[in-house]
Amino acid sequence: MPPAAQQRIAPEGQKPRWDQARVSLVVPIGVIVAVAIVCVIVAVLTSAQRADEVSFRHEQGLIREAIIGHGEKVLQQLASVAETPHATAAIRTDYDLSWVQRHVGNWLQTYFAHDIVVVLDGGDRVKYVRLRQPAGDAAFDIRRDLALSLDLLRGRLRALPDRALAVVAGQNPTQPGRRIALLQRFLDRPAIVAAVAVGSEADLAAGNQGAPIIVSIKYIDAAMLREIGADLQISDLRRIEATADPHGDADVELTAANGSAIARFAWKATTPGHQVVASVAPFIAIALAGFAILVALVMRYMRRTAEAIAAGESQLRHLAMHDPVCGLPNRIYFGERLERVIGEVRAGGASAAVFYIDLDHFKDVNDTLGHHTGDELILNVTQRLSRILRGDDLVARLGGDEFAIITSCPSDSYSLQAIAGRIIAAVCAPYMISGHNIIIGASIGIAVIDRRAGDAADILRYADMALYRAKNEGRNRACIYDAAMDADLSNRKLLEGDLLHAIQNDGLNAVYQPIVNSSGDTVVGVEALARWAHPTIGEIPPSQFIPIAEHSGLIIALGEWMLRRACLEGRNWPGVTVAVNVSPLQFRRSDFVELVERILKEADFDASRLELELTESTLLGNLETAELSMLRLKAIGVRFALDDFGTGYSSLLYLRRFPFDKLKIDSSFVRAIEKAPDAAAIVHAVVSLGRGLGMKVTAEGVETPEQHLFLRAAGVHSMQGYRFGRPGPASDISARLASPDDYRVGSPDQEVALAS
Repeated sequence: MPPAAQQRIAPEGQKPRWDQARVSLVVPIGVIVAVAIVCVIVAVLTSAQRADEVSFRHEQGLIREAIIGHGEKVLQQLASVAETPHATAAIRTDYDLSWVQRHVGNWLQTYFAHDIVVVLDGGDRVKYVRLRQPAGDAAFDIRRDLALSLDLLRGRLRALPDRALAVVAGQNPTQPGRRIALLQRFLDRPAIVAAVAVGSEADLAAGNQGAPIIVSIKYIDAAMLREIGADLQISDLRRIEATADPHGDADVELTAANGSAIARFAWKATTPGHQVVASVAPFIAIALAGFAILVALVMRYMRRTAEAIAAGESQLRHLAMHDPVCGLPNRIYFGERLERVIGEVRAGGASAAVFYIDLDHFKDVNDTLGHHTGDELILNVTQRLSRILRGDDLVARLGGDEFAIITSCPSDSYSLQAIAGRIIAAVCAPYMISGHNIIIGASIGIAVIDRRAGDAADILRYADMALYRAKNEGRNRACIYDAAMDADLSNRKLLEGDLLHAIQNDGLNAVYQPIVNSSGDTVVGVEALARWAHPTIGEIPPSQFIPIAEHSGLIIALGEWMLRRACLEGRNWPGVTVAVNVSPLQFRRSDFVELVERILKEADFDASRLELELTESTLLGNLETAELSMLRLKAIGVRFALDDFGTGYSSLLYLRRFPFDKLKIDSSFVRAIEKAPDAAAIVHAVVSLGRGLGMKVTAEGVETPEQHLFLRAAGVHSMQGYRFGRPGPASDISARLASPDDYRVGSPDQEVALAS
């Protein structure tokens, strides 16, 4: 056979063997791949089912724990009202219905949305009932549903009630207690029932028999379930009456000790397993079609996808846990770390503390120099805070101008204040940003974390209350939380409501302090001041209610009331200037100029006799708007005085740029004239500065003949203080103007000569 024929035959003879080889390779590989894919499918479906079951059980547990947590919160809210000396005095010692109505029923329902509040006397007789919504005839059965809580609190049971679920563990049913909380059916609705015995620790030391009891009921309603669902990220959490949800959603039953149902809830369960199956199903189908080659591609793709997902998750977690501007941990990260630190301290670790920092005047920087400068300032603050911390400490940015620090440190006041001092010194040092010299302040609230500490929310709340105290006490300082701040907060809230009522119902008083010429003989003006005589508390000093008004925004309404009252009463004093203080919040309102014009017109008051007193803080961060407003008011004749000059920045920019008519020397300099030579020099300098700029100069706080004599010699144009008259009602000013000789002060020269 010729070679050519051999060559032709050989390939033809080899073709079946190649096909056989392909079949022998492809079929086993195909079978192996198919078996592997089937195993993968079975594994995926099984894992998905298990994941869904685990997720379902986890969500069931979360819902139960959240409802128990709400029960503990209701008990704490009730205890904050019932376990106070005021409650003991107004309920146990001498029953005061109006106090109960206001501080128990109204407080719990207004601020905490409790549905029913009941007060019972020592014999378990109902003394007071307040329902948030009418309950119809069911209200007459309220005593029946209260029996469980009353018997348990009084210690009249041998065992825990089997028709309810105890919120607080460890309650001894045979011993009277101070407080209890149950989950039960109340008026045929699932509810949290909390009860607290009223009395001091000494009163209740031997038991609560004969003690009044306050009971509060909060229904487990749609609003509570929406809140729980939002917190737990559970969709469509709702209460159902049937034994199973008609829509086929997941459900859980809250049962009492005897197995009876208290409530049943349904929600759209999270199904992570099915979601995973849905996402990988296309790849499995492609794998079945492509066999081994496609499996390799899918494996490579899955590997790359997993890496990308892991990298993306890591990046997303970082973005979710850190501030985008400065890169510091945010509130979420801070909360998780705080919970861990609290757990470590409870387990015997070293004590720690939270420093809650608020930057003063940061908003002014944003408003005047722009948000880009504000962001740069935040970065600078971040760097400074990071430099003064130790390796284990955590600094986080909780909001726009709010930072927080967790640090392990001793819990004594000296150590905490020392750390706070370093923080304030670092933050308050001047910044140079984009050619601007920026100075800000910092107020700090401190909450100690010890073995008795509550959860993270409590610690943050304590630090926030301490921060509020630091701001009220003058800023640029630190305050450490103590238990009295809770009572202070409640008192501030009550005073805030009372102040609003006083403003709206003309419950404030306006008093006027005379401003006299340099000799002290003639009244040239008066300063209008607000006073508040509370109907039950008595006289409340301005140093107490003015900060409350500023913090709550009521200072705007208070300032308007004061301006209108001063103009109405001042029109009876011809030739006398009426000075009214203007707060920064009031002055920065866009309608302030129109408000002044309207009041002047309503009161028929001469604009040239109105003097508005501004402080330097009013102008900070508000230069353009402030200048425009002042020029508009100057155009109708209104005068302006720069109050407390010398205590702030005392920037010459304000004196040159803004049309002030008068400088007022702060009383602190006047008091120091006789003791500190530099104070006398400052007074001379301010007088010279005022005269050079064509402004009048008034000295505040003049009390002695020596001060009067010095200020007159220094060239001060006018003075005010107790030497010339204390603040009094408008009738005093009218009487003084009618009979000036009766109020004339003596010659300071003669008084000083006689004294020497």
